[in-house]
Amino acid sequence: MAKSNKNKLGLTLGIFAALLHLVWAISVAVGIAQTYLDWILPMHFIGNVFDFATFNIVNAIILIILAFIGGYICGWVLGYIYEKVE
Repeated sequence: MAKSNKNKLGLTLGIFAALLHLVWAISVAVGIAQTYLDWILPMHFIGNVFDFATFNIVNAIILIILAFIGGYICGWVLGYIYEKVE
């Protein structure tokens, strides 16, 4: 089997996580996040107890950066484990 590239896997998962959180931040900014939760949570038999704070661009940027870092770390570790198991 081909050797995994930990950096590429880390970047892939990091970018994916950052994009998901970018979409979330945009949905909060435009005001559709609350509507989404009000729709999706009851389908899972969960009452919505969450209320959204005022959108803050600095918090949104920090969220996206931390999501990328977490995704990168998870991808790198996954690549490392894959190399060792192989």
